[in-house]
Amino acid sequence: MASSGKRETKFHGRVDRGDEAICSHPGCDQTGEFRAPPLGGRRPSFDGPGDWRWLCLDHVREFNSGYNYFEGMSPDEITQAQTPYGGWDRETRAFATGGADAQPKWSDFTDPLDAIGARFRRAGGADTARRDGRELSAEDRKSLRVLNLGPDCNRRGLRQRYAELVRLYHPDRNGGDRSHEKALQDVIHAYTQLKSRPAFA
Repeated sequence: MASSGKRETKFHGRVDRGDEAICSHPGCDQTGEFRAPPLGGRRPSFDGPGDWRWLCLDHVREFNSGYNYFEGMSPDEITQAQTPYGGWDRETRAFATGGADAQPKWSDFTDPLDAIGARFRRAGGADTARRDGRELSAEDRKSLRVLNLGPDCNRRGLRQRYAELVRLYHPDRNGGDRSHEKALQDVIHAYTQLKSRPAFA
């Protein structure tokens, strides 16, 4: 079958620059149509897009095959980068609030949606806000209801309430009554969830 003479355009990332710039790989005379980071040049930053190399298809494939996003990271940093919520726990610079309550600390939440909704729940006068300003997630509030505790409970109060409920529901403590096993499981789950949360640290 005869070639139409048209260049293939199906490859993602191909840029038609309008000029026939040569591939920047040493000794290559093909057209450089694919952008790649520089070797030691100015990288993209807040100051601008940086300096790019332009490579032909073969050499950009060679570059991509050797690229490693995790290069230079420790095992802990790699694990953190691979978590579904990677990055949500980092502090960011403050923005104007426009009259609304200030944004909560992302690190106080496991789920970013809880953090986003927290400032508006607080602005609406929800009874789940703590006097110390520490935020409570939806899961925190659910666990507090299981333990019948208010939002301002501290770690000591949490432990005391847990001990009371274990004495009440555990068969070894209540004369062998096993009718409260489900309630005991709920109490243990709620306590375990809350004791590791920033609000009860």
